[in-house]
Amino acid sequence: MTNEAAADREIDVRTLVPAQRHQTIFAVIDSLAPGDGFELINDHDPKPLRYQLEAEYPGYCSWTYLQQGPEVWRVQIRRITAAA
Repeated sequence: MTNEAAADREIDVRTLVPAQRHQTIFAVIDSLAPGDGFELINDHDPKPLRYQLEAEYPGYCSWTYLQQGPEVWRVQIRRITAAA
């Protein structure tokens, strides 16, 4: 991992209304180049997002929990492949 990759941006969706969260996150994912990533910060386990990501973009991103509650979840999401 490069120093640049280690300094990924944070996307904190806790202040967004739930209806805007997935749309915002997928816009960021769509803008990533292979190898780029971000840290997602959420107020609940984003498992439904992970299922949606795996269904719509299979093999496209890695998903690594950095913190798992109880009040804050942090997930490192990194693009690993080019779009199909």
